[in-house]
Amino acid sequence: MSGNSGSNQMWGGRFAAGPSAIMREINASIPFDKALWRQDIAASKAHVDMLATQGIVEAQDAALIAQGLDQVAGEYEANGVPEDWDLEDIHMTTESRLAELIGPAAGRLHTARSRNDQVATDFRLWVRDAIDQVDSGLLALQTALVARAGEHAGSIMPGFTHLQTAQPVTLGHHLMAYYEMIGRDRSRFADARARMNRSPLGAAALAGTGFPIDRFRTAQALGFDGPTDNSLDSVSDRDFALDYLMAAAQCSLHLSRLAEEFIIWASQPFGFVALPDSLSTGSSIMPQKKNPDAAELVRGHSGRIVGCLTALMITMKGLPLAYSKDMQDDKPPVFEAASLLALSIAAMTGMVAEARFRTDRMRGAAELGYATATDLADWLVRQANIPFREAHHITGSAVKLAESRGIALDQLPLEDLKAIDARIDERVYAALSVEASVAARCSHGGTAPAEVRKRVAQARAALGLEE
Repeated sequence: MSGNSGSNQMWGGRFAAGPSAIMREINASIPFDKALWRQDIAASKAHVDMLATQGIVEAQDAALIAQGLDQVAGEYEANGVPEDWDLEDIHMTTESRLAELIGPAAGRLHTARSRNDQVATDFRLWVRDAIDQVDSGLLALQTALVARAGEHAGSIMPGFTHLQTAQPVTLGHHLMAYYEMIGRDRSRFADARARMNRSPLGAAALAGTGFPIDRFRTAQALGFDGPTDNSLDSVSDRDFALDYLMAAAQCSLHLSRLAEEFIIWASQPFGFVALPDSLSTGSSIMPQKKNPDAAELVRGHSGRIVGCLTALMITMKGLPLAYSKDMQDDKPPVFEAASLLALSIAAMTGMVAEARFRTDRMRGAAELGYATATDLADWLVRQANIPFREAHHITGSAVKLAESRGIALDQLPLEDLKAIDARIDERVYAALSVEASVAARCSHGGTAPAEVRKRVAQARAALGLEE
């Protein structure tokens, strides 16, 4: 067999140049870490300003570097970041272009720092920005939920357990359940942001630096609460990214559940909602179809976001201190999750805001689902002093009779109810309507329209919305 690399199947094809070509490609991160360019420029400007203040770099060189960095940023903004794989990453790409613009002074920028603390800082800044963006999106979703909940505080629908009709609730109450979930998602992102808001800049490669730097100054300049306290930890952990992904994964699960409900509600057997045309598609063969594709993709994206979390957890699970090249793979899952989550939030916000709820179908389903059966049992306990288990049995007989006739419980004649149990009297009808049922659930957090309106008002105040 020839020793020529072109004939070796291991190095053949796109790797015809041999192992060096593989190393060049596997080592380069510029195709994805170019997304960090804004953070890299900001951190570099804060670093060089500190170097000048501390007398480590002459003021003239620092000013030239800062001016050059602004010029590089302008080029990136206008034309994008060039991908030269020989330069490996966004840090070397920026420094190389800076050298072309200002000459040897560019080499002073990297004094008292390493690519290890540089990327840790850039990545924290990026994740912090991502949290701020997702919080803005979730605020918009909460605003849409509250608006529609207020509109439908008294609209009756079946409440489900096991996807079986359980008790009547209001659509407003149902939508406010998601307001609460999204509120907790926002709190998880806020917690993650507070925990990660410490600057690794100045930790250098792993041990700190002998230069008289001021890490508190650079931390303040970049909006951090202060510097990190251990140089090894600073460059070697990505728990801040995992915190973000954990919050993103949980948020995506909530969005997926909401999407699933819209998918079910939009199906013809339910018919509870007509989805906006802008978030639906047609069928290529069946002209009557209106498919909830946006909601289905939100549901699907949740799996990918959870996968991103799993990917980074597995990457980090066995790494010794300090930095290892495995950590170059930390950014793609975070970038992917952030993009998918932003799309999912936007899609569900539009769906909530623009969907047309068919409250007539919802109310009819609540009635024919015998959702007031529990109210009948409760009435028997309160008014006839019947033990609940016996009341449960009596109610089951009444439901069976109503079901056989295809009518609601409150449509059964009194004589038929008395035939089931003589202790039932005409007062029972006050408890059997779906309106009476929801109105009675007036405990804190209950589905009574008055309680829902109160909670909507509280939510509007919490969100800073004008009445």
